[in-house]
Amino acid sequence: MAKPDLDSRANIERFVDQFYAQVLADPVLAPIFLDVAQIELDVHLPHIKDYWCKLLLGERAYRRHTMAIHRRLHARQPLQSTDFQRWLALFTATVDAGFSGPGAERAKRVAASIAANMQQGLPPD
Repeated sequence: MAKPDLDSRANIERFVDQFYAQVLADPVLAPIFLDVAQIELDVHLPHIKDYWCKLLLGERAYRRHTMAIHRRLHARQPLQSTDFQRWLALFTATVDAGFSGPGAERAKRVAASIAANMQQGLPPD
């Protein structure tokens, strides 16, 4: 059976749910999201779904400034290059496990760019 592509809101939402299940089970990343950022999943996940729908589908619902959010987090606990590498590895593995096609490949390229830009945009600790 062919894997679905990340070419619809429903598929992107399913991907985000699967990805965050991996992140929140990860011994390195879970404490950053749960203890440092103290995300509330019912608030955070709809924003993240809107964010990826904006990036992959051109939707316009997401209007937050992601760099400012991550700078505040970085001020509380400096994010390390290994954190970004782990995030990207989980992202890629989640895409590859459940999705394929041009949208899935684009999502992985965009995620790699986001990780690199985020890491470069944060002040040194």
